[in-house]
Amino acid sequence: MADGRLAVGSRLPPTRVLAAELRVSRGVVTEAYRRLTEDGQVEGRRRAGTVVVATPAAPPPAPSGTGRHPDTAPREHPGRPAPGEPFTGEPGADVFDALRAAPARVDLTPGRPDLSAFPRAAWLRAERTVLAELSAKDLGYGDPRGDPRLRRAVAGWLARGRGIRVEPDDILIVAGIAQALTLLHPVLRADGIADVAVEDPGSLGARQHLRGGGLTTPPVPVDDEGLRVDALRATGAPAVLITPAHQFPTGVVTSGERRRELLRWAADGGLVLEDDYDAEHRYDRPPVPALHAQLPDRICYMGSVSKLLAPALRIGWLVPPPRYRQALTGAKRFSDLGNAVLPQLVLARLMDSGLLERHLRLLRGRHRRRRDAMVTALAAHLPGAVVHGAAAGLHVTVTYPPEVPDTELAAAALARGVKCQPLSWHRQLPGRPGLVLGYAADSPGVIEEGVAALGRALRDLT
Repeated sequence: MADGRLAVGSRLPPTRVLAAELRVSRGVVTEAYRRLTEDGQVEGRRRAGTVVVATPAAPPPAPSGTGRHPDTAPREHPGRPAPGEPFTGEPGADVFDALRAAPARVDLTPGRPDLSAFPRAAWLRAERTVLAELSAKDLGYGDPRGDPRLRRAVAGWLARGRGIRVEPDDILIVAGIAQALTLLHPVLRADGIADVAVEDPGSLGARQHLRGGGLTTPPVPVDDEGLRVDALRATGAPAVLITPAHQFPTGVVTSGERRRELLRWAADGGLVLEDDYDAEHRYDRPPVPALHAQLPDRICYMGSVSKLLAPALRIGWLVPPPRYRQALTGAKRFSDLGNAVLPQLVLARLMDSGLLERHLRLLRGRHRRRRDAMVTALAAHLPGAVVHGAAAGLHVTVTYPPEVPDTELAAAALARGVKCQPLSWHRQLPGRPGLVLGYAADSPGVIEEGVAALGRALRDLT
């Protein structure tokens, strides 16, 4: 699997057959298959046997003649980024594409869900049922707001999990939060909104989306209680983009007092864009209700299944204030005439049947173990670092004493085959250097390997 001889979809031999061929105990083979299953690399499919569903990234070849592991191979300038690496200069619009394309044996970039855990069997069963029940009319152009069956299912999902009471007609199905922001650009500008304040630190990607739509993004500091509403008022911005349930990237949960301050600001005429990007993933704290539940006329709520199932589905939802609903429906109509109907109906069936909630419970247990492995590895290999936001989400943020710029550390890590994001990418204001590290997509062993390489990189640079 590691060297490419067993691709995704390959079927492994039955344990009894492989044990006989290798002349080992069947228990040895069974244990090996169990570990591969726990790591999300294979899964049992009854009559189809054990099938490869994910393969580890192949390590870059060792330099010719040395036979050394790439992490220990000599470099002319250890830890310094080579030309063309994503950490040189200010991050451009294509920086995330460049980082995804960079080869690495360990990928700790944030926002990566465990794609090997995608419920293929459940999705396939639901898809077969949907196709069997689908009418000819369903295959035509549908409602640009999204299929009514999915909008009903999303309304139930939001009521159960986020405390939001909305009607299906209040919901617009979109191709993820990225499209939600894109649809909002002209609607906000038409309403006289040119400035959308953003959290600092806050998502570089979201900031790029807003700026791509011609909006300015004044920064607002985030502290241990969340966004500083006094600083928001000082910007004069009429709107703000916020991640209150699990702030990206610090992991802070907006406190009760700050929520009340923010709601007062919104009631005075402000507009809140609430990005609920990974609120379902929590481990050591109770759920936090969405802000939208308290002031729906002043809050535009956005969510998706990108972190719950897979980004490739391109399914999310937008619950705008009533005054924007018609304009956003028109923008969606002229954008793409609506999302593909078949995936919408399959997702609706998974939501209505309870399968999606069971999948979420499975993910929480797996992510908790991987989070624990990340925290343990950081304590062992970066003992002076401070871990932020470990109680929920799919990533942690790590800050360390400011001797080494975090872009240099991220470049040094990439030279050792480990991908991560520097915290400074997500800042507009000065602040401590750090790294944003995802853990959801990797097994505990891979996480430990990657963090150990980070520790060696930091020691080499200090």
